[in-house]
Amino acid sequence: MTETLKAAPTPLRLAPAPWFDNRQVARLLRYAAILYAVAWAVHTGDHLRRGVGVETVEVSTLGGITAIAQLLVVATVFLRWRWAALAAAAIGFPDAVGIAAVHLLPHWSAFSDAFPGAHGTGVTGFSWFAAVLEIVGALVFGMAGVHALRAASRGRQGVPAEGSA
Repeated sequence: MTETLKAAPTPLRLAPAPWFDNRQVARLLRYAAILYAVAWAVHTGDHLRRGVGVETVEVSTLGGITAIAQLLVVATVFLRWRWAALAAAAIGFPDAVGIAAVHLLPHWSAFSDAFPGAHGTGVTGFSWFAAVLEIVGALVFGMAGVHALRAASRGRQGVPAEGSA
């Protein structure tokens, strides 16, 4: 009596296709990254024009940390990092909310560099333009990231799960 052992069927795991496999999606995310980077540069340029002494240490620190994260995520898009779309969504939306809270609301805390009612801080129409441009750029970047994630999940293919034969 010989028994034949059969291997269990290999389980399939649905893995998302990389977002950059779809040319249109990749192009959209790259354009959104360019818009976001340009908007960041314009807004940062306005901060430099106004002078670093007009904002609190908290605003400067938060802005510096956020700038590093923004530029790293933009770089991941052009390096075609697998998780760049997720990173774009993860930084774009919170950054838009943060910029709006810091600049567009009346003064509310040490994390505020309020434009409404600003006197002697160098706030001009260009300051408003720069802040709104970065908010729009951040929202577009976040939406492009979500779009890329959704497109990648629609392009899923069954692949063997890790550790299976």
